[in-house]
Amino acid sequence: MGIRVNRQMNPNDKLAFVFPGQGSQSVGMLSALAATGPQVTETFAEASRVLGYDLWELVQKGPEDRLGQTEFTQPAMLAAGVAVWRVWVGRGGPVPAVMAGHSLGEYTALVCADALGFPDAVRLVADRARFMQQAVAAGMGGMAAILGMDDAAVSALCERAAEGDVLSPVNYNSPGQVVIAGTAAAVRRAVDQAPAAGAKRAVMLPVSVPSHCALMHPAALRLGERLEGVEFSHPRIPVIHNFHVGLEASAAGIRAALVRQVESPVRWSDTVHKMAADGVSMLVECGPGKVLSGLNKRINRELQALPVYDPDTLQQGLAAAGAK
Repeated sequence: MGIRVNRQMNPNDKLAFVFPGQGSQSVGMLSALAATGPQVTETFAEASRVLGYDLWELVQKGPEDRLGQTEFTQPAMLAAGVAVWRVWVGRGGPVPAVMAGHSLGEYTALVCADALGFPDAVRLVADRARFMQQAVAAGMGGMAAILGMDDAAVSALCERAAEGDVLSPVNYNSPGQVVIAGTAAAVRRAVDQAPAAGAKRAVMLPVSVPSHCALMHPAALRLGERLEGVEFSHPRIPVIHNFHVGLEASAAGIRAALVRQVESPVRWSDTVHKMAADGVSMLVECGPGKVLSGLNKRINRELQALPVYDPDTLQQGLAAAGAK
């Protein structure tokens, strides 16, 4: 099941769509939205046929620890974002001027922009998750959130705490919220040193993969080979890429941006600032959850941030975006 986007579908040049990545998943997500129409379960059924297991059953029933494993989380979040987008379009929601996704969410954006086929994307993110998981032995990598420090101070903290190990800022999520990643020992040193460096809080994150740092280089190499066999089209809606906060129109450019993304920081604050500078005034977070909406409010309070993940938020989003 696919939905082709065209510019006659009530485009709104003040509107952007953003798609979350890992961390927004939860058991039971989108169950209320699924009750309003067939798009949600049809989208998950399409993904399930590709994966060879029932993705909707996993999302609805868990167990939570299995859903939280990278190899299951990434396809689940991809399907969730695409499902919400299909519901939005099916209800006559306006087409945005631009899209972006946080990490894994960038793949969702490419699908919804008609640059990447959904079945291809499901296979691709499942492989991406496997490459990432296999790049670092279990327990050898880590990630932590550093709160209350500016970007430069976090970079300096990483330089001090690295002590020859890999350690760097990897998610510039919002002012005062930066995620770091690297070897587990280096991340723990940074967490221990963060309060003295001025952090309000430093928290180890329960993840199995140290995403977006140099430890992901083996995964980037494998992903580059895998992407050569994937067909990409010119995006019908522009997609801002995490790596360079820019647009790509060619298949080669998209592939290169996705490869670099795996081992490079997610520049989310810069992405939101770019949208605002280009005239966007409303961001719709294409569910589940509202993680990005919370970040976006801290990045630019003048932007209206609307999460869409259930019937009520769908109605609110459609009304705010001027759906007819």
